[in-house]
Order: sequence, then C-alpha cells, then structure tokens
Amino acid sequence: MIHIYNIDRADLWDSVVRSFAKYDVYYLSGYVKAFYLHGDGWPQLLYYEGEDLRAVYVYMKRMTFIAGCYDSITPYGYGGVLFEGNTSDGNLQAFWEAYRAKMRQEGIVDNFVRYHPVLDNARLMRRVSPVTDLGRTVAIDLSSPETVRENLTRRNREQIREAEARGIEIRHGKDLSLFSEFRRMYDRMQTEEKAKEYFRFGDDFYRSIHRDLQENYEMFYAVLEGEIVAMSIILHANGQMHCHLSGVTAGGRDLSAQNLLLYRAALWGCERGLSTFHLGGGVGAAEDSLYRFKASFNRKADYRFSVGKEIFDERMYEELVRTRTELDSGFNREGSFFPVYRFQA
Repeated sequence: MIHIYNIDRADLWDSVVRSFAKYDVYYLSGYVKAFYLHGDGWPQLLYYEGEDLRAVYVYMKRMTFIAGCYDSITPYGYGGVLFEGNTSDGNLQAFWEAYRAKMRQEGIVDNFVRYHPVLDNARLMRRVSPVTDLGRTVAIDLSSPETVRENLTRRNREQIREAEARGIEIRHGKDLSLFSEFRRMYDRMQTEEKAKEYFRFGDDFYRSIHRDLQENYEMFYAVLEGEIVAMSIILHANGQMHCHLSGVTAGGRDLSAQNLLLYRAALWGCERGLSTFHLGGGVGAAEDSLYRFKASFNRKADYRFSVGKEIFDERMYEELVRTRTELDSGFNREGSFFPVYRFQA
C-alpha cells in the first residue's frame, strides 16, 4: 500500500507527483534536491495506494543523536499530504494507520509538517491528525492583469508608479551568473537582519535550483542605472507561482523596487495562464511588517498557514528528550518547539 522513493529515482519520483492533479513545485525532486545539498536530511517521497484513495507526501528524513533513530519534516516551504480519490473518514483513517505504521518501520519517531496554504491540504488532515493554525499568508489572484491591479492597495499602486517613474527596469531570466549577484545581496540582508546561519545557502544550493528546476524557476531582478537593486527567485509549476527567496539593497528598498518587481512578476504569471502567486506570510507566521508588505498585493487574500506535529513512537521520543537533557544541562524540555529535543536557543 505504501512505496517510498529516494531522489536517486528522480524520474519515477516526478512521474508519481505529476500524476496528482493538484501537485505543486514543493513536491518535485528538483525542489528538494537543493535542500538535500544544504544538509536538511534525505528527501523521501511517500506514495500511498488504497482501494479508491491515493496520497503523496514529501519529507526530509533526518538523523538524531541516537543511532538508527530518525525524525522527519517537510522541506523548507510548504507541503503536506496530497490526497486524490474518495476521502471518506474510513479511507482517511486507513491511510493514517498505514502511514504511521510505515514511519515506525522506517525508524522515524516524529514528524513536523508545514501545510500548503493555497492547496488547503490541512483541511482533510484535521479529520485524522491534530492541526495548529499559526497565521495568514498572501497570494495574488492571477485571473487577469486587471484583477492583479484592482487587488493592490492604493499605497502599493502609488509606490509601483513611483518606481516606474524613477526609471527602475524589471528584467528576468535564467542566467546562472545571476545567482552570484543574488547570493551577495541575500547574504548581506541576512547579516543585517541577524538571521540564523541556516539561511546562508551555499553555491551548490543555488546551482541545484538552476540545474534541477530549470523548467520551474525564473529570476526576476530590478535594475536602476545599470545596478541590480532587488532580486527574487520565482518558482512555478502546475498553475502556481511562489516567491521563493528575495533580496533587496537599501537603495532598492527606499525606491520600492521590490513592489514593482513582484507586480511585474505577477503580470508575467498572468501571461502564462497561472492561477496564483503565493508570497507567503510574516516572520514566524506573525502579521508583522513583512506580512503587511505582502498583504498590500492582495487586499482580499486570506490564506491560512497551519502546521502538524505527530509522534509515531512515544517511547523513543521520550528517550531522545532524556538523552538531550543528559547532554545539555541548560536544555528546557518544557518548551513549545517541536520536536523539543532539537530546540536551539
């Protein structure tokens, strides 16, 4: 009933994923390859076949500090189980029991999942597993250029016009050399914002996007007087676009270069018949300044970001917590981080 594929069988992996009507770029082998190279774990595709229900789920299998004991997490971004077929309570429960048993068989103790706001796949999972709603995200409706413009806030429209009047040009392409400029800009931002070391991606990570997602990415960048002042890696597949990673200079920020860039990227999506352009939410799902910036692109957007936390082996989970406590005298096992034994202050 359940098959697990690794990315060394990328063609088979992607064939399974694309057989689902609502698949997205986050489920493709080319997407998870970059995060494998970044050190996030081993990507695996779980494929379930029931009598009249199919399901697919992508996760990263990670080593713990106990030999033969693993945990799992959705790759950076959004994911979760996709279902296709008869989603009756009985069928969902049969999937859930088979999935949990398979995870225990694989030595996987627990799982943390970030559900996909646009696909709303947390909705079905609520019937078999605990789901926690964290915050809102924003997606631009790409029904038409007119719809994109109408949904902008008045202030955002003004900023876009101002950026155009200042002579900012928006270009896009797939030249590998663009990633070198992007990395410098993005790393500078991470330093300024004192971001975690995790968000410093290496050259192998960016080369993987260029190579393994060649048909599913586009680099948009804003140019003023020959200088690049803002950049975004845009991913797309099966009718959906996503703003994956973005960078902007201080000057570009002051000149609203990112406003114009995302607006033009949205129009590019319209031209290609895509349906949504997901921008994501705020830091830690908060409705902060980043969220408000994104919300200015669609006054009507109200997507929900949800997560799931599941323990498959309670005994081993407690053993991991106990071992972490012994290894780290300052460890607080009462924190809300999941899995708690991985918490880093």
